[in-house]
Amino acid sequence: MLIPILATAIRVFWVLVEFPYVLRHKIRPAKNWDKHSAKLWDAANLFEMLGMILGFAGIGRIQMGTSFIGVLGLTFLITGIVVRWTAIKTLGKYFTGTVLIKDDHRLIRSGVYKHLRHPAYTGALIAHLGLGLSFSNWFTLGLSSIPFIAVALYRMRVEERALKEAFGSEYVAYSQTSKRIIPGVY
Repeated sequence: MLIPILATAIRVFWVLVEFPYVLRHKIRPAKNWDKHSAKLWDAANLFEMLGMILGFAGIGRIQMGTSFIGVLGLTFLITGIVVRWTAIKTLGKYFTGTVLIKDDHRLIRSGVYKHLRHPAYTGALIAHLGLGLSFSNWFTLGLSSIPFIAVALYRMRVEERALKEAFGSEYVAYSQTSKRIIPGVY
């Protein structure tokens, strides 16, 4: 039970650090680019909490290799958070909780964005997978991964449409030299 408690503490710390950052950089966009993707991300968080509750209740527990799976999960959770925060720091003032294009927006193609167009989602997906694994529970794993994968895929399409509209051929050229979330693959 120690590993799920540690994973929960790390998840709470992640929220406590990232949420104020998102609020601090919140602006009212001139155009609604988001297409409800932020609300869907919030819904995925609710599914994850349900999965964690089921995990603590022991419903759906994976029966073998739980120590290894739990430690692997913690490793993924921490690695994913580091990747996400690196992406957020690289974006700086352009990182927001909703999809939007700022008046002075520029296309970031350096750091982790040199090879990936959505490294913050890469990090988030790795972290959520890690949280699910750390509980060694099928329900926690599914409810902390599948909703975020679905929302991230939708949100990437929304962001890419907005960036294509805002930056035109510059974004098209960038998208031809970088992958979405997995280096060299997708």
